[in-house]
Amino acid sequence: MKSLDFLCSPVSVIKEAEDLMADAYGCDDAFFIVGGTTQAVQAMVMSVVSDGETIIMPRNVHKSAINALILCGAKPHYMYPYIEEEFGMTTGVSLDDVKKAIDEAPKAKAVFIINPTYYGVASELKTIIEYAHSKNIKIIVDEAHGAHLPFHKDMPDAAMNLGADMSAVSTHKTGGSLTQSSVLLLNTNRIKRNHVKTILNLTQTTSASYLLMSSLDLTRRFLVKEGRENLTEVLKLARKARTAINEIEGLIAFSYDSFDSAGCYGFDETKLGVNVTGLGLTGLFVFDVLKEDYNIQIEMGDAYNILAILSVGDSEKRVNQLIAALNAISNKYKKAPLHLPFKKFNATAVAYSPRQAFYAEKERLALLDSVNRVSGESIMIYPPGIPIVAPGELITKEMIDYVALLKSEKGTLSGLDDTECNYIYCIKES
Repeated sequence: MKSLDFLCSPVSVIKEAEDLMADAYGCDDAFFIVGGTTQAVQAMVMSVVSDGETIIMPRNVHKSAINALILCGAKPHYMYPYIEEEFGMTTGVSLDDVKKAIDEAPKAKAVFIINPTYYGVASELKTIIEYAHSKNIKIIVDEAHGAHLPFHKDMPDAAMNLGADMSAVSTHKTGGSLTQSSVLLLNTNRIKRNHVKTILNLTQTTSASYLLMSSLDLTRRFLVKEGRENLTEVLKLARKARTAINEIEGLIAFSYDSFDSAGCYGFDETKLGVNVTGLGLTGLFVFDVLKEDYNIQIEMGDAYNILAILSVGDSEKRVNQLIAALNAISNKYKKAPLHLPFKKFNATAVAYSPRQAFYAEKERLALLDSVNRVSGESIMIYPPGIPIVAPGELITKEMIDYVALLKSEKGTLSGLDDTECNYIYCIKES
């Protein structure tokens, strides 16, 4: 219907709403996305690289970025973010990391940055953007967990405000829009709007949900008019929870000071990450106990930690329930601290591009027998959806050991054709 406009080529009400979104985020253009931030990330990657070209990206990217390389045929040059071994997690990348990667891959067309990570850690974004642009290299940013960043002074800087070329923003995660709605943001100095629109229309539905688009428009209005006030209250709740949890024996609630400055240049306090190994427990176990025994659904658990995300939808009552539940878990389950055999994943050879690996002839091997072979599949735990093994990479013993640990803790593993995660398809050797 003409009066309702058309998402694939908006000229009236949808275009007006997208322009208002761009103004809210301080960028040149915004695109409403109804296929989730996965679609936004894929369009972002395919807008800056094509078949045979190279993109620099941290190895802890979401699977959507790897899948974008399968679609377009570009090759990844991986950076390895700083690792906090005590907490079993990666944090951010530094300017030095990016300089080194550009020296190693001088023909790279773009650099992909995560801002912030799942646990709220921001990278050295401002200087990275300035340096990449001085080398005529584009900067695209996965801000899936940063929809709220521009709307409060105590948040890390948002990519668009610092001059990034594109960012993909999950308004449904921390802004309040309906699940599956997202926004792709663009500054047009180096990337043209019509090029991005053309890329989007390769995968975008021609029957976009007006319910999702309306929720994006309403979320933008809320963040602009009430975001600062509401986020101030959310930060108060997060700070209260962090203080209280740190008083519980065996628990560490992360703050900016928890992380080495080598990988942390800013921290989003609304991400309430808690290390639980001091209780002698894994985060996967505590995640399940919170849900099954206390009816509290948090965002995720991994081998070492749990993560709760506080947002404009939370209340003091809910925060108090979480604190009380963690106190009870400490009293009930606490035992000797858990010392997990954490091993740093060393950089492995990218023998094939993800696209080449996806289409290559493969053979099925027992996972335990796949060490030193090239993977034809991904293995990931969801959430967060970061591949432990990515297609085209050499499989290492450390990867297999970590998968075994996640299986033993009943983590939700995905990506393999074998849903039991006992077998993996590897590139067939000639």
